[in-house]
Amino acid sequence: MPPEIRIPVRDLGNLLEFHDACRVVAGLVILRDQARYSPQSDQHSLWNWLLAQADKPRQQMGLSVRECLLRYQDEEGRGFVPRLPPTADDALRRLVKAIHRVGRLDDCLDQCLQDLSEAKAKSGDYFTRNDVVRLMVAAADPQEGQRVLDPVCGSGGLLIGAYRHVSDRTGRPSNLELTGQDVHASALYVARMNLAARGIHARVPPPVDSLARPAESSYDIVLANPPFNGSWRAEPRTDDPRWSDEAAPPQDNANLAWILHIVHALAPRGRAAILMAEGAATGARHVEQRVRGRLVQDDVVECVVALPPGLFAHSRAPCCLWLLNADKGPCDEWRSSDRRGKVLFINARKAYEQAPRRKRRLSPEGVEQVLRTLGAWREVDGQYRDEAGQCRSVTAEEITDQRYDLQPPRYTGELGIGDAPEQRQIDELTAELRDRFQESRVLEADLLRVLDEL
Repeated sequence: MPPEIRIPVRDLGNLLEFHDACRVVAGLVILRDQARYSPQSDQHSLWNWLLAQADKPRQQMGLSVRECLLRYQDEEGRGFVPRLPPTADDALRRLVKAIHRVGRLDDCLDQCLQDLSEAKAKSGDYFTRNDVVRLMVAAADPQEGQRVLDPVCGSGGLLIGAYRHVSDRTGRPSNLELTGQDVHASALYVARMNLAARGIHARVPPPVDSLARPAESSYDIVLANPPFNGSWRAEPRTDDPRWSDEAAPPQDNANLAWILHIVHALAPRGRAAILMAEGAATGARHVEQRVRGRLVQDDVVECVVALPPGLFAHSRAPCCLWLLNADKGPCDEWRSSDRRGKVLFINARKAYEQAPRRKRRLSPEGVEQVLRTLGAWREVDGQYRDEAGQCRSVTAEEITDQRYDLQPPRYTGELGIGDAPEQRQIDELTAELRDRFQESRVLEADLLRVLDEL
């Protein structure tokens, strides 16, 4: 994304609350998109008027932007349009002009939301980066006409990724039945705007705490990036069908509660991709072992992928991608393998590349390697073989012997030096130091630009 958009978006993020900044950016992108493709519409006239205001140096741009957003929103949407301080006028003026020149507005909106999330969000429930979305969606592999749920949808990125996955494969608009849930009304409104900007229809009901009760429907695909190690508002009830007394999730950490909730929401042949803090796979408490033991014994864990540390600005916790499958037997329309009683472990800790203004991102080669390994194991494409240090297919009996520890490096080979706590801490501190150097360079450039404008 060109700096003429990135800089005002970052400036706006420094002046507004996270969701307010997202709503303003998404609203301007949608208004510009509607104006571009409907030259006779009211939105076209509204955008031209706003563009003219941006050319007036002394114009109160915040008032003009708010007026435009209020005029084309519905009654519910008008309640979410924020009041914009005079200090945001310059950033808004530059942002409007930059959006007017952009060709691919959907790509622009992706990057804007990603930048705001990395700068402002305090957990992973707002925006899942595109590199991670691609891996999660491709691993779950939604098919045409399937029902897809994200129970903690944030800005809707995983739902959009599922839509694109099917649309790119078929060459026509996706017919997935998409549902997004979230406990935050402000996040849901950003999701609705994000979906609307791409012309994607999805069911996004009023705010709901997904963990408070079982899902009302079953789904073919569940995609989720819950807050890592988040709190849990509700105490587990003994009559809850999602868990038993023997395998109720711990109350002080919601990681395993999310997994059990999603398992219960799966259709008979449903699949799920869940991003989890590493502690969900390795926690040594008896209650955690019991829950993982139930998951292994019920044969719903298909694959666990250890991802590189330092992928997310909001958390330094190492994370894993959990792939769940309600039916690991042969399935003519999707795969031919019978993987009942087995779990695939993939160590993708090194599948990253350095990126500007963030610690790391998944490398395209690393994503492809994970997907090739998974496809071969499922007998969808290629022939699977265990590879020391990389991947291994493990029986449920061996996992039981390891007290249901689901950390991939435990099974793919000896825990390497990169998996040792001391080395991991060194890597994280090194990445943080690089980030601070990069931030100082960006701030220096911004300061010089401000001084030049004086």
